[in-house]
This record gives sequence, structure tokens and C-alpha cells, in this order.
Amino acid sequence: MFMSTPRTVLVTGGNRGIGFAIAETFLAQGHRVAVTARSGTGPTGSLTVTADVTDGESLDSAIAEVEAALGPIEVLVANAGITKDTLLLRMSDEDFEDVINTNLVGVFRVTKRCIKSMLKAKFGRIIMISSVVGLYGSPGQVNYASSKAALVGFARSLTRELGSRGITTNVVAPGFINTDMTKALPEDQQQQYLSSIPAGRFAEPSEVASAVAWLASDESGYISGAVIPVDGGLGMGH
Repeated sequence: MFMSTPRTVLVTGGNRGIGFAIAETFLAQGHRVAVTARSGTGPTGSLTVTADVTDGESLDSAIAEVEAALGPIEVLVANAGITKDTLLLRMSDEDFEDVINTNLVGVFRVTKRCIKSMLKAKFGRIIMISSVVGLYGSPGQVNYASSKAALVGFARSLTRELGSRGITTNVVAPGFINTDMTKALPEDQQQQYLSSIPAGRFAEPSEVASAVAWLASDESGYISGAVIPVDGGLGMGH
């Protein structure tokens, strides 16, 4: 469907949820797929490497393992992220710093390490998984929203640095997705969220994965610095 050329793909946090679905989609398209995970494994057919995006040494080892097994990384999907939700008045310094360190600095760490092989090949696709919350805002998520909004500036700055080298950098901003975390919400809270989504439903992880796969494809080579919302109209492109 997309990207007929087989590529080596690395998905961070590919052991569950959206990351798992992204890895599955790339595998179904015939690509060589590796995922990073602190625990658990990626989908059958993928290479799982143990790594923590807050630990540069673990990323060095993981990336070396991936490239030894599958070849130079050509597509990076920076998906790993955490939340520590609470109102700002109750948010500790650690609550803020931990989320920034994983969701933003973690993307910096893995991207910096992966672009070396992309520069040599004069080809690369970098897709950062943000959130509708990053531009729409959400009470109790100052730390998370800040980390996800920052990815837009990161991607656009990197586009200006690497755009002439055959490397694109884009952002996908999912809205509410049917994951275990969403399903665990109380029914009345789910209904409240649904009422604010023009599409009237939550997205499936595979719908986010399809957008990522398209941005990684050969056909999307002239798209860079873009933010693609997958949110059913919730954010209206904010």
C-alpha cells in the first residue's frame, strides 16, 4: 500500500498500544522492524531490544544491535512516552521533569543517534508521536502537553537542518485512541470525551499506524515539518 521499498524501521515503545500497532503495520508491509521496550516484546516478526529512552547508553547498545541484525535504520518512529497527570499546583518538580525527560529529551536522544545512518544513506523518515493535547491543551497535563507541543518545534527545526539530505521529519498527533488505558476510564467519562469529538468515536490504534506508515512511505518524500492530526476533528488542526 505504502513504501514499496523495504526499509529498516525502529519504533520506540513498540511493546504495547499505538507503538505495537505501528510495528504491526510496518511488518505487514514487508519491512524489517525493531522495537524498543523496557519490558515485554513487540509483535511477532519484530526484533525487540531492551532500551530506556532516558538512558543514552542503553540506546547506544540497542541501536547497535538493531543495525547489526537488520541494517542501518532508515525509518524512526519516536513513540515512547509517559504521563504523570495532576493539576499544576499539585505537580512536583519530579512529575514535570520525568515527563519532559522521557517524552522530549528521549526523542532527542534516539533521533540524534539514528540520523547518523540516515545522513550516510541520504534518506530518512522521522515520525514523532505527539498528541492533540500538545496544541489543544488539557487541564492536569501541563507536563505532558508541554512535552508534546515541543515536538512540533523539534520536527520543524530538524526539517530545516536535514531537509536537503533526503530526510523528512513529521509529527502525528493522535486524539483519544481505543487502548487499555481509555477502556479503563469510567463510562460517564468516556461519554464526556466522546461528546467533544466530531467523529463521535475513539480511533483504533491501526488508524494512527496508517498515518505513520504513509508519512514513512516513498510517496511522502516532499512532506516535512507537518503535523498530521488523527483525532476525529477534536483539535481542528490546532
